[in-house]
Amino acid sequence: MPGSNYRRGNGWKCFPEKGTEVERRNGNGGGSVKYLGKKTITLIMTLFLVSVAAFLAFQIIPGDVVMSILGTEATPEREEQLREELGFNDPPAVRYFNWMAGVTKGDFGVSYQEDVTIALTAEDPLPIKAVAAIIQHNTSGFAAYADKGITSPADFEGKTYAGWGGPGEEAVLKAVMAQSGADFSRLNLVISDGSGFEALKDKVDIMWFYEAWDNVKCTLNDFPIHYMPVRDLDERLDYYTPVIIAGNQVLKNRPDMVKKFLSATARGYEYAVSHPEESAAILQEYAPDYPLEMLIMSQEYLADKYIDDAPAWGEMKDEVWDRYTEFMAEYGVIGQPIPAADCYTNEFLP
Repeated sequence: MPGSNYRRGNGWKCFPEKGTEVERRNGNGGGSVKYLGKKTITLIMTLFLVSVAAFLAFQIIPGDVVMSILGTEATPEREEQLREELGFNDPPAVRYFNWMAGVTKGDFGVSYQEDVTIALTAEDPLPIKAVAAIIQHNTSGFAAYADKGITSPADFEGKTYAGWGGPGEEAVLKAVMAQSGADFSRLNLVISDGSGFEALKDKVDIMWFYEAWDNVKCTLNDFPIHYMPVRDLDERLDYYTPVIIAGNQVLKNRPDMVKKFLSATARGYEYAVSHPEESAAILQEYAPDYPLEMLIMSQEYLADKYIDDAPAWGEMKDEVWDRYTEFMAEYGVIGQPIPAADCYTNEFLP
C-alpha cells in the first residue's frame, strides 16, 4: 500500500502505512494525539451537534436544575438568585459558549469509547473517565451506493474505502472482512476528502456512516445506499459512542457538582426521548444551518436509542467496555487490555 505522501490524481490520499504518524500503538502517545486530532476534525460537526444536544439537555429544564440544588422549600427570591448565578437568565448563545468554556477546561467533554481507551493506554495517559453513555448502542456502520451490489464485507475486495485513517478503523475492516472470508489486503484505503455521501456514487465505494446523521441525509436526498451496521457484523463492535467524559480532578474534588450536572443532563435526554420533534426545534436554534426536517428525523431515530435496553439513561456495562477493549488489543490498536473500571463509572448518575 502506498505511504501517506502518495496522492492519487483525484485528490484522495491513501491511508498511512504502519509506523507513520497516524499509527498509535501502545507507547506511542504522540501518535495517539495526532490520530485523535484527525478524527476529531473529520467528525467535528457530529461532535458539535452532540455538544449542543448535551448543552440543551442541561439547559432545557432550568427550573428542575434549580429545584434539584435548592430543594422544594426555597423561596422564589433564592431560586431567582441561583438562576442568575447559573447563568440561566443569559441569552441562549451566551449560555452555550459559557458551557463550552467549562468543557474545554476539562470539567466535561464528549468522546467515544474507542478514543477514551486509546487515551488511557497511551504512554502519557489522559486523566479522564467516561461518566455517561449518550446512546446505548453503536449506531454506525458501512455504507455503499445501492446500485454497486456491495451488501456485505465479503464484497469489499477490489473496492475503495474512504475513511479518517485510524488504526482502530483499519482493525474493524480487517476483522469483518476476515470473518466473511474476504482478503483485507485487496481493499484500497484512502482518506476522505470531505465530499460527503455523494462520493459513494463515482469516487469511492464504501464509507463509515452514522445512522442518525449520514443515513438521514441520504434519505432526504433520495440517495439509495446499502447499509451494514457494524454491531451486526461483530458483537464486540457494539461499543459506546458517544460518551460524556470528565476529568479525574473534577470527579475527585467536585463530586456533588458532577452528580447535579448528570442529573440535569439525564432529565434533558429523557425529555428528548418523549419529545423528539420539540427537541429538534430547540436544536435548530443553536444549529440554524441544518434543515428542521433533517433534525426532526435524526431526533426521532435517536429517541428510543438514548436509553434503549439500559435501566436508565447513561448507564454503562463492563462487558461492553471489555469486549471492545479486547478487540482493540487483539488487533494491535492498544498494547494490552485495560480494566473497564479504569475507563468508566456509573457512580455519578442519578
